[in-house]
Amino acid sequence: MILVLGGAAALWFGGGYLGATRALRQGLLAMLFVAVMGIHLTFPEGHGLRAATGNSAGLWLLLAGFVAIWMAYRNLLRGLRKSVVEGETAPPVAKGSFSETELDRYARHIVLREIGGPGQKALKQAKVLVIGAGGLGSPALQYLAAAGVGQIGIIDDDDVENANLQRQIIHRDADIGMPKVFSAAEALRAQNPFVEVRCYHRRLSDDIAAELIAEYDLVLDGTDNFDTRYLVNLVCVAAKVPLISGALSQWEGQLSVFDPAKGAPCYRCVFPEAPAAELAPSCAEAGVIGPLPGVIGSMMAVEAIKVLTGAGAALRGQMVIYDALYGESRTIMVKPNPSCAVCGQGSTA
Repeated sequence: MILVLGGAAALWFGGGYLGATRALRQGLLAMLFVAVMGIHLTFPEGHGLRAATGNSAGLWLLLAGFVAIWMAYRNLLRGLRKSVVEGETAPPVAKGSFSETELDRYARHIVLREIGGPGQKALKQAKVLVIGAGGLGSPALQYLAAAGVGQIGIIDDDDVENANLQRQIIHRDADIGMPKVFSAAEALRAQNPFVEVRCYHRRLSDDIAAELIAEYDLVLDGTDNFDTRYLVNLVCVAAKVPLISGALSQWEGQLSVFDPAKGAPCYRCVFPEAPAAELAPSCAEAGVIGPLPGVIGSMMAVEAIKVLTGAGAALRGQMVIYDALYGESRTIMVKPNPSCAVCGQGSTA
């Protein structure tokens, strides 16, 4: 039996070394198996050739059965992989309709009573702008794309730096030096080819803010400076676009949904003036624990899904504050300010 197995190994590996195709080598092995079975079926017991090939045909039949099962299993896996790859690389279907791959991908959403098919369709038809592709933008973008938001805009003028990678998980080491919007877009397209990603490699400024935000149904603000936050809030209030804003510092994060059109305060109602620079240091100055942006950014994505689908109660008029150092969270109520310079009575914003 060892002699036959050795010959089979020589045919397979030797043939591969000489450049023989897999099909040819499989054919040679099949011929060897037929020859061995012929010996056991035609020669009498005790014959030298039968003794040299294991004395019994049963062992060879058992081995052939295992090989057949293994090949069938391998072919099944190949077929499944091929079907998945073909489904994933297929061009996105028409807006509002779902391919079989999408239905399977979003099945855990669709079975949720609060979302269902209509909610998933609302996500597919939605347009969301994420301002900043950093710590908060990274997880928010990934979960929005995974959830099937049809169009995602990303605006950021920064490039990926080595110091970003401790918390900005959408970017990779190989992306260092690349504009963040392009690095993030590559990750989103690889994650979900059915999502349209638009990149704006520039800083959000007065001259483009109104026109850009007007194209979207919802804005997520993950920036780290008050000038941009106030600008985003001003334009969102004027355009009646809901704004989900998050912020981080060291071990603590916070978020809220600012939507004056639905009776909630705007960002300026809660933060009428920017704090002194020493009271609001940047992450580079004060530090931030790596997973914290993931927690707050993911919560921002949850709120976005709720706003877009109408599920549950979004954080309008509420602010969640999460303390990662002590594992505590609290919710405080925030109210519109009648004298707010942006959304208050008599405002000229």
